[in-house]
Amino acid sequence: MRFLINSICLLLLVGCKSYPKRNGLEPTELRKVKIENPYFSDATQDYVYKATIHAFDQRFGGLLIIKKLGLEHHRIVFTTEMGNTIFDFTLQGSDFRVNRILKEMDRKIVLSLFRKDFEVLIKAQAPVKKAFTDGSHVVFEADNRHKKYYYFYIDHQLKKIVRTGNGNEKVSFQFSGIKGNIATQIHIDHSNIELQIALKAL
Repeated sequence: MRFLINSICLLLLVGCKSYPKRNGLEPTELRKVKIENPYFSDATQDYVYKATIHAFDQRFGGLLIIKKLGLEHHRIVFTTEMGNTIFDFTLQGSDFRVNRILKEMDRKIVLSLFRKDFEVLIKAQAPVKKAFTDGSHVVFEADNRHKKYYYFYIDHQLKKIVRTGNGNEKVSFQFSGIKGNIATQIHIDHSNIELQIALKAL
């Protein structure tokens, strides 16, 4: 009986570890009040990417265009290379509007996931709650829709964003090939469901 109780306590302690503790992130001095994501913040720039989306048992390829229309206002359009619309979303503040979507993707769970992913991808700023380091990155913790996000920076460049749940990584956003304020390659990977988005700037 005592062994069972000790085992349960150990599982609870391990299971309740926060994301920073699980990943060897050490608290550090908080020198930033807001995270900064510059990659989709220029209203004069059309962001065009060759895109591959694996959503559950479907694969879609084409072009993803992201356009900033104003403060917290973006239009996100995914088309085939022939110009047929796969989806067309408008994000403005907390409002998410589906202008058009392919029938195969018109599912509540898929739309919810796209909304969360694109909100994080285009969010230019968010208040910082805590700061950490793992020796190579400076990591800032921020909240969005009651979820914890960790922003990883090297030399002031945003390299990765992680969304967590119960101390575990749920979604990772990887940025590479950074030129100025453009990430030429972006990978979004969900760890617990079949959804991956790969983007390569044109």
